[in-house]
Amino acid sequence: MGLDAVARLGVSILSDDDQVSVDSITLFVALLCGCIVIGHLLEESRWINDSITALVIGLCTGGIILLTTKGKSSHLLEFDEQLFFIYVLPPIIFNAGFQVKKKQFFRNFVTIMLFGAIGTLISFSIISFGAKELLGKLDIGFLELRDYLAIGAIFSATDSVCTLQVLNQDETPRLYSLVFGEGVVNDATSVVLFNAIQKLDLSHINSRAALVFTGNFLYLFLVSTFLGVLIGLLSAYLIKKIYLGRHSTDREVALMILMAYLSYVMAELFDLSGILTVFICGIVMSHYTWHNVTVNSKVTTRHAFATLSFIAEIFIFLYVGMDALDIEKWRFVKDSPGKSVGVSAALLGLVLVGRACFVFLLSLLSNCLKRSEHDKFGLKQQVTIWWAGLMRGSVSMALAYNQFTRFGHTQQPGNAVMITSTITIVLFSTVVFGLITKPLVRFLLPSSQGFNGLISSEQSFARPLLTNGQEVEVEMGNVDPLRPSSLSILLKEPSHTIHNHWRRFDDAFMRPLFGGRGFVPDAPELSKGGC
Repeated sequence: MGLDAVARLGVSILSDDDQVSVDSITLFVALLCGCIVIGHLLEESRWINDSITALVIGLCTGGIILLTTKGKSSHLLEFDEQLFFIYVLPPIIFNAGFQVKKKQFFRNFVTIMLFGAIGTLISFSIISFGAKELLGKLDIGFLELRDYLAIGAIFSATDSVCTLQVLNQDETPRLYSLVFGEGVVNDATSVVLFNAIQKLDLSHINSRAALVFTGNFLYLFLVSTFLGVLIGLLSAYLIKKIYLGRHSTDREVALMILMAYLSYVMAELFDLSGILTVFICGIVMSHYTWHNVTVNSKVTTRHAFATLSFIAEIFIFLYVGMDALDIEKWRFVKDSPGKSVGVSAALLGLVLVGRACFVFLLSLLSNCLKRSEHDKFGLKQQVTIWWAGLMRGSVSMALAYNQFTRFGHTQQPGNAVMITSTITIVLFSTVVFGLITKPLVRFLLPSSQGFNGLISSEQSFARPLLTNGQEVEVEMGNVDPLRPSSLSILLKEPSHTIHNHWRRFDDAFMRPLFGGRGFVPDAPELSKGGC
């Protein structure tokens, strides 16, 4: 059979529905290209970021589709809510771990974990309790206790990517590090909480149920972390031992990408937190695996992971923009628009209060544990941290769709109100808070008095705990590392003490076995077979 005949056969077997899908996919991809081009043209302003651009284009496209279909639909494509978790979120979260500036991240590790984990739990408690009290009085429809707990997890998840697009890493390096680190830990904690809630038996609420919930949370957190470390180390060991790059960098790149995705799907297979697993795997692979590949593969993987993450982020906001005008969801609230506005306002208020409670409370606690005035957070810095974490984005949307829809649809008024309220909060926080963040940071923290001054007090770290391939390590020379002589030193300088113990263990055992900077010679570039 000739090529023409095959082509005719392929066209003939396309049904009308298939042709509509092809047309929709083509237009959707064209919109993604438009978001990238327009975002590039607006890059200089540092006000309108890529997320806002995709949202606005999605809203405009949804409005046009709504008019052309006479109010029947605002979508080009409709997706199962699991699409966000299986295909879209993994590259975003993995790239966050793979590209993290580990020098800054681990210098501020205690503060990041304090805000990202403990802070998220505080915010979750306040939002869940407040939603139960406030939304119950608005009569939006039937919601179970599990729904209210899920609401706490949904709106505790920040959108650090959108925030960081309006921050400058050179002007406020420590602020950037804190917001980024807290954001990724916050997202992982929120997803672990959400998964633990789904397994919670709410038929009997007592102290035993609370203990079971706590046990599930710790189990998911610890086992998911262990699985991410295990797969990351396995990828490093395989690539170091069999050295795929001597024949082709394509195999190295393919193995790294597939191992990264394997960590996520294995976590989902075992009912763990795939988000946390793939984030930890990203950190481990950037510390060990990345140094074991050829120069060509290093460049390729770093840009490949960043590109996949960027496309996924734009995809989510473009889809959310179109979904914001979905008639099916809004028809449940059209008879009582005031009620929908009230729900959105109540939830947004809880987000503001919940974040304020833990930021200012934990900042006070952090200041009490620090001896140097340069290390302490001033009021303006605390306000900046509070504001920088108010935006809600992809993780909140994905969790909301997972909890309140089935295959993107819902027929229950209460669920529809929650979806529309989530969309409203994501749109409002991304656009309004996103536009205000940059001038607010410049007003509160001028370049001369921002977080830069706080870096000087941290220079006692002669070398970073973990470094990526683009950071320069400072050699210690003949300077002896600080050796804690008592428990008091550990309590006063936990990051410094843990850093030194980990560094010795990493250099003595981990890097010789799994590879890493200084333990694997850089392979020459390959003239053929590169990516």
